[in-house]
Amino acid sequence: MDKQNSLKALQLFATGLSEGAYVHKMQGQIFKSQGFSKLGEKYINHFNEEMGWVEKFVERILDLGGEIKFEGMKERALVFDPIDYIKEDLKIQEAGVDLLYKCMETLTGDPTTYEIMKEYLKDEEEDLYWSQGTLDMIEKIGKQNWLFTQV
Repeated sequence: MDKQNSLKALQLFATGLSEGAYVHKMQGQIFKSQGFSKLGEKYINHFNEEMGWVEKFVERILDLGGEIKFEGMKERALVFDPIDYIKEDLKIQEAGVDLLYKCMETLTGDPTTYEIMKEYLKDEEEDLYWSQGTLDMIEKIGKQNWLFTQV
């Protein structure tokens, strides 16, 4: 097993996901304040789910005898238009899923980490499909009609 490779991958995703989760929480709060309670709750709940994954990554780092790092967060612009945010988030999701697929190939020698990342990949694909489906729905029924469903 290439323990260093597993530690590197786990830390990369723990750091990136912590940042993304926090952005989801703030975006959820913004959408709730705009009156889009369903969308706001979706992203706030998504924060909680993502932090659960961070916890699993950290636990695995510790199991492998690694050191956990807090690598800080980069500045990211918040988006006040819900549809624009879904489009921006979709771009991030697509890149993240691609990165996960590439990462999975390097983890086959560590079955435990591989299984954790495989479950995380499944979860991320579901998020990706939600964003794609939502944007398709918006195109079909119109922005205002869709926004009304989020009140």
